[in-house]
Amino acid sequence: MENKVVVAAKTTSDPETLDSFPPDPNSSQSTINTVAKEIHLLGGSAIAMEVNTRSSESVDKLFTRVSTELGRLDVLVYNSGAIWWSSVAKTPVKRFKLMQEVNIEGLYSSIQASFPLFEKSGWKGRVIVVCPPIYSRFFRGKTAYAVGKVGMSVLVKGLSMDWIREAKTNMAITGIWPAVAIESAATQDAVAADMDRRGDLRKPTIFSDAILAMLGSATAKVNGLLTTDEDFLRDVGGVTDFSKYNLVPGTTPRRIMPNDFPDLTVEGQDDEGVRTDSTVLRAKRQAKL
Repeated sequence: MENKVVVAAKTTSDPETLDSFPPDPNSSQSTINTVAKEIHLLGGSAIAMEVNTRSSESVDKLFTRVSTELGRLDVLVYNSGAIWWSSVAKTPVKRFKLMQEVNIEGLYSSIQASFPLFEKSGWKGRVIVVCPPIYSRFFRGKTAYAVGKVGMSVLVKGLSMDWIREAKTNMAITGIWPAVAIESAATQDAVAADMDRRGDLRKPTIFSDAILAMLGSATAKVNGLLTTDEDFLRDVGGVTDFSKYNLVPGTTPRRIMPNDFPDLTVEGQDDEGVRTDSTVLRAKRQAKL
């Protein structure tokens, strides 16, 4: 069966109307449609599907279409994100809600909608989430943003535990984050204000290489893992020279993440006490009515 990539996002366009192709990947001209065309030109197969991750109904329609047109889902990569880095006092409630809708709620909706497809394939699949390792410095100066992004990290940890409980040994969910800032639309404005900062950026290929390495690793090694692109490629892929990823040759980009992250496990990690399941409690209450 032919493998296909589904490229999903809210913004669409007609690639045939562009004066030149491909467009700058960090410009507004780059959409799911242009990406799908690039994949086709490189010999791959892709479908562009419109989705608004702020709407669970839109997300459900996306996965229904995937089920109808493709019949299976092997890998889900959640890269949708909304950014606002400022103090709590300078973050309006409207902006806070937007970030939660796109970041954590959109991820949760996508994972829920993916379950029937993973079940259809015998619970054999992978989920990759763009979210950070959990550590205190990440909250500083961007607390409202961190609420959603760290919430995504908690979902990675929690769902991995669910799958272990349920003996779904062929499923894995993994969180990945850049160790060094990556050239993208998100970093473009900051770099434009200070061109010298280009030397602190890496090419996005480091991210794709790390994700491919994760997908090629055993599920037990990556299920519930929260790591960075650099650390995974070094620790698992054996990469020692990252210079090929530098946006500006000969530079030494500054690492924006700590070298080490706290271990979140505690003594008695697997002791859940008396396990409570709200679905069971609700069923008992309803049975008494």
